[in-house]
Amino acid sequence: MRVIKALVALCFVAMGLVFGALNRQPVHIDLWVASANSRLGLLLLVVLLLGAFLGGLVVTAGVVWPLRRRLHPSSGNPSGPDSSELAHTREPRP
Repeated sequence: MRVIKALVALCFVAMGLVFGALNRQPVHIDLWVASANSRLGLLLLVVLLLGAFLGGLVVTAGVVWPLRRRLHPSSGNPSGPDSSELAHTREPRP
């Protein structure tokens, strides 16, 4: 499984390199406060990675942390049923 994951990651790196090499046109970036010149391929790859990173942060903050808090409540604020309530709701094993 590790070999397959490594090959998929290598394919994405290769596609990124090819994408960046084929899009070498210069572009002017105006960020209202500052401006810069860059190559189109590099700019698109950076923006794509930044968007993926920010999206991951939003999902982590909005979904993962609340679910973890629900799964492992602090000692003073339980938010779910305790194990004794769950033991009574289980079906007996055959």
